[in-house]
Amino acid sequence: MRVLFWGTPEFGLPSLEAMRGAGHDIAGVVTNPDRPAGRGRRPRTSPVKAWAVEAGVPVLQPERPGDEGFLAAARRLRPDISVVAAYGRLLPPAALDLPPLGSLNVHASLLPALRGAAPINWAIIRGHRESGVSIQRMVEALDAGPVLGQTRIPIPAAMTAGKLYARAAEAGGARLVAVLDDLASGRAMERPQDDARATWAPKLDRETARIDWSRPAAEVANLVRGCDPWPAAWTSLAAPAALAGRTLQCFEPGVDGPRAEGSDAGSADRGTEPGTVVRADPARGLRVATGAGAIALGAVKPAGRRRMSAAEWVRGLPDAKEVRFA
Repeated sequence: MRVLFWGTPEFGLPSLEAMRGAGHDIAGVVTNPDRPAGRGRRPRTSPVKAWAVEAGVPVLQPERPGDEGFLAAARRLRPDISVVAAYGRLLPPAALDLPPLGSLNVHASLLPALRGAAPINWAIIRGHRESGVSIQRMVEALDAGPVLGQTRIPIPAAMTAGKLYARAAEAGGARLVAVLDDLASGRAMERPQDDARATWAPKLDRETARIDWSRPAAEVANLVRGCDPWPAAWTSLAAPAALAGRTLQCFEPGVDGPRAEGSDAGSADRGTEPGTVVRADPARGLRVATGAGAIALGAVKPAGRRRMSAAEWVRGLPDAKEVRFA
């Protein structure tokens, strides 16, 4: 098939490689325009554009995917079907219906669960033990089209959003090729979604990633892993006075025993005010009381500095015994 691919970040690269490896013709890619980034504010090329340039594939970068000039250029590529994987924008009906076979989407959840912009993060934040990828036919309503194929992915206790992102991208590419083969042979089956079972995964923001230490240890650990590497769970320091108000990003929450029991929980922390650092050890790092139990943090990132082990951060404190989080 001749495929018009829509995508921007690294998530789409395994799908591109899988389709090319299976003999499909990538007629063109549609990706977001280059944007100024970094200290020099130089235009940054998306990973999908970089792939296409290296592969000699035509690149389209519309400011708006509904612009008639862009749609005319896309039609001239004569695609049989569109495939969308983390493009980053909603497609209007004129774009969805442009190819004869319509448009498919590689979505990183087991639809109808976790419709929306951040299914990978929310699967971990909400403590799901399993997620996956779905290949759905795109309709005007967000992530509501019939499903043509799914792959399940287990979520181990220590998995981060970054690791699940990589696994979902690879699984999505493999499942996509299987669905395209089924469409070509007439074997494809489209299963309508049960809208009554739909849940949502809204876009993350900085406030979502703020740690509420009054929550149980298991929930705090899930938030930390679900926001790693982005947007990064964070907290403010309440003490010592010299550091009060400064922010600290948190990573690698320690898990001790079943995740339902919380992480690194112990009876010695009962009655301790949430956010209290019950261990700030130059060798073993941080252990923080929560609303139920405590978690150990393996790594942190102070504002304006690099990510480092929690033990290294503790070694640089003037008085580690006074550390407390807000």
